[in-house]
Amino acid sequence: MRYNSLETFLKTGKAALARGPVAMVFVEDLVEVDTTIRHHRRLGFRQMLVFAPVELELPDKLDAEIHRIDYDMAREQALETAVNAVIAAAPGLWLYYCYNAEYLFYPFSETRTIGEMLTFQTEERRDSVLTYVIDLYADDLEEYPNAVSLEDAHLDRSGYYALARPDPDNHNHPKERQLNFYGGLRWRFEEHIPEPRRKIDRISIFRAKPGLKLRDDHTFNDEEYNTYACPWHHNITVAIGSFRTAKALKTNAGSTFDIQTFTWHNSTDFEWHSQQLLDLGLMEPGQWF
Repeated sequence: MRYNSLETFLKTGKAALARGPVAMVFVEDLVEVDTTIRHHRRLGFRQMLVFAPVELELPDKLDAEIHRIDYDMAREQALETAVNAVIAAAPGLWLYYCYNAEYLFYPFSETRTIGEMLTFQTEERRDSVLTYVIDLYADDLEEYPNAVSLEDAHLDRSGYYALARPDPDNHNHPKERQLNFYGGLRWRFEEHIPEPRRKIDRISIFRAKPGLKLRDDHTFNDEEYNTYACPWHHNITVAIGSFRTAKALKTNAGSTFDIQTFTWHNSTDFEWHSQQLLDLGLMEPGQWF
C-alpha cells in the first residue's frame, strides 16, 4: 500500500497500526533500502512503515509487503515529526525506528522473534529498549566509495565508553540510570561530527502512549524511557549495525578527502550475528536466556 503523504496515511492507513510491533524505516537516500526492509521483516515485525522519497523503486513483491509513505527526509525535524505522529495514532503499540542501511540485532535474534523479545520486556515492566548504534564500514573505500558493503562490513571491536548524563535541573547529580555512550566512527572522527551528534545511544524500540514525544537527540520527554535499566536489575539492550555515519563521512565534501580508510588496529569483520555483538559487550540479554 502506498500513501502520498504522512497525513494521508494517518487518515486512511490506521489498519497498519492495529497490532504491533511496527517498524518505521526512514529513507535518507537510496542505499540498501531493500536489504534494510528485508532484514527487519525477517525479525518478525507485524507491519513496516517505509518513509521514502518518491523516486525510490522497490521490487513489486517487496513493495506489496510494506506501507510506503512518500516523505521528504530533508525537511526540518523530519524524523521526530513522523515518529511523534505515529505515536499519537498508536497508543499502546510497540514501535521501532531506524534509517536505511541500518540493521537491528537483539540477543538471540536469529532464533527468536522481535515479538518474543518484547513480550519479555513487557513482563519486565519496561516500556523502552536502549539501543547502541554500532558503526559499520567497508574496508576498501576505493571499491566502495560510499563506505557501504554488506559483504565487506567491518566494525570497531573496542573504543566504546559511557559518561554520566548531566541533569540541567540538578547540577550536583547526573540523571538517574542514564548515560551518554560514545565510540565508533563518531569518536574516531569526532572533528567532523558536531558535538550533539556524537552519541551512539538511541531509544529505538519503545511503547507508544499519549503525550510521549521523541526529541531531536533520540531521547523522549518521559525520562524513564531514556534509562538503560530498571532500578532492580539489568534489562535487555540491543544494537543497530549502521552504515549511516560512514556513508555521511564519505559523501560529505567537508570530510571525504580527509578520510582514506576507516579501518584501524581495532577493526574486525562484522559477522552479521547477534552472538558477536554479545561477545563484544555491545548489547546484553539482561534476565532473558
